[in-house]
Amino acid sequence: MYYPNQNRYKGMKYNRCGKSGLMLPAISLGFWHNFGGVDVFENSRAMVRRAFDLGITHFDLANNYGPPPGSAEENFGKILKMDLASYRDEMIISTKAGYRMWPGPYGEWGSRKYLLASLDQSLRRMGLEYVDIFYSHRPDPDTPMEETVGALDSAVRQGKALYVGISSYTAEQTREAIRIFKQLGTPFIIHQPSYSMFNRWIEDDLLDVLTEEGIGSIAFCPLAQGLLTNKYLSGIPADSRAAKSTGALKKGDITEEKLKKVELLNKIAKERGQSLAQMALAWVLRGGRVTSALIGASKVNQIEENVAALNNLEFSKEELQRIDEILL
Repeated sequence: MYYPNQNRYKGMKYNRCGKSGLMLPAISLGFWHNFGGVDVFENSRAMVRRAFDLGITHFDLANNYGPPPGSAEENFGKILKMDLASYRDEMIISTKAGYRMWPGPYGEWGSRKYLLASLDQSLRRMGLEYVDIFYSHRPDPDTPMEETVGALDSAVRQGKALYVGISSYTAEQTREAIRIFKQLGTPFIIHQPSYSMFNRWIEDDLLDVLTEEGIGSIAFCPLAQGLLTNKYLSGIPADSRAAKSTGALKKGDITEEKLKKVELLNKIAKERGQSLAQMALAWVLRGGRVTSALIGASKVNQIEENVAALNNLEFSKEELQRIDEILL
């Protein structure tokens, strides 16, 4: 039997998600990699249990996570049944639909047909009656925004999702979605964009839109898929994302220019008494404009290291200036 750490809520920081009533842990665990059918199940299980012990209550999935697609949700469903079923009301479970999941014209993008069918499949794979957050995983250039937003609204009204979100929408697309959500009265509370020291696009205008409208945010790839860690300072480890055929990070992404920046950033992190990964997470969470940082992990100790970033979230003006000089 698994018995969670009784002090699990004492070390975690929880942030309000926009103007909603929902609180999210500052660090959330994502299932994009290392939780699929090609991975070692007991390792995946150990990571979920340790994350929950550390106060991580939010587990972020998508229909196509694996590989193979759907297997991350299946494995999470098994872990939930084996270890965490009695703690369901202490957990935030999210899933998404938008990328290709099955053959034919109804297996991807943002149609009502696809989104609602995908949600039903996700619930079956995880053994759930509802998810806490259901996302449109990406904007669809060919489906009217009203249809995609309306499908998310239906998911809530059908009792299959408590809240809804969007991912990777531009600031302009987000404003349009917010307008429609408001008309429908949908509990739209969160945007999930990519954001890291190496990927700062949301600073141009998206963060301003979310702040003005009272919408929360959760940053995916805050460690640039491992680039913003000590992992690649001495080459490409055999167990890294860049070395795996199923990983999204390619060897070509690890350039000399980026590695030089990583070395300089690592020096600042050491001065702060942090690992580079810890500083990169603290930087994403700086100022309170991002609700949660969504981490990936392949080992239990990586989760432990990342959560320890919360021990030092403050930056001096000088530190932020030095970081900007390296990045810009």
